[in-house]
Amino acid sequence: MLSEEKMTHLTHVLLKGLLDGGTIRLKDEEGKVRREIKRSIVSFLRVSEDIDDTVRKKMQSFSRKIVEGSPEWEVLYKKFYREEAARRGMASE
Repeated sequence: MLSEEKMTHLTHVLLKGLLDGGTIRLKDEEGKVRREIKRSIVSFLRVSEDIDDTVRKKMQSFSRKIVEGSPEWEVLYKKFYREEAARRGMASE
């Protein structure tokens, strides 16, 4: 997870970018919006960590051990991560 300082900085940068780019107009105070941005980031990171755990457990269950970091491991990890993210309704690149 990110430190509190990094999270605060990130929320300020994101909100400033959205406002400066004309992407959004605030209907609420900036503090509330930053808190919601932070909540969304934390939620995303938690789900991402859970997906990572699920994928790693799946790969460890193979009868033939695949060395982490090997090209085969990387390909399978990305494939299973995308599948698990899609199953949970998360877009994955």
